[in-house]
Amino acid sequence: MSSPPGITVDLASPVPPYEQIRGQVAALVGAGELPDGARLPTIRALAADLGVAAGTVARAYAELEQAGLVASRRRTGTVVTAGSSGRPAPERVRAVAESLARAAREDGVDDATVLAVVRAALLRAATGAQPGM
Repeated sequence: MSSPPGITVDLASPVPPYEQIRGQVAALVGAGELPDGARLPTIRALAADLGVAAGTVARAYAELEQAGLVASRRRTGTVVTAGSSGRPAPERVRAVAESLARAAREDGVDDATVLAVVRAALLRAATGAQPGM
C-alpha cells in the first residue's frame, strides 16, 4: 500500500514532519478523500515512502487517533474512523481550494506559506477580524 494521495514531507519546512503528515491526513479525511473505513499504510511503509523515521509517522498517527480521526486496530491496521459522515467538502470550497493550490504552484509559493495564509483567513473569519489586523 502506498502513501495516501498528496501526502508529502518537506524536510526544509519549519513545520515538523509529523505535523505535516498529521495535517495532510486530517485534511484528506475532512475533504472526504479518505472515507470512513479507509486503511492507511503501515507506519513502516509510510515512513519508507516519505523518507522519514517510523517514529515520525507513529507520532502523526497517534495524534490523529487522539483527535478521533483514525483508529489503530490489531487486524486491520490504522483505519479512518471519522470525516466521511456523508458530507464531502462543499463543492464551492473544494473548487476554491483547487484554484488556490494551482495559483500557489504557479507563483512558487510553498505549502507552509499557503497553509499559514489559509489558517489566518479562517481565524479572521471565526473572530470577525478584518484582514491586516
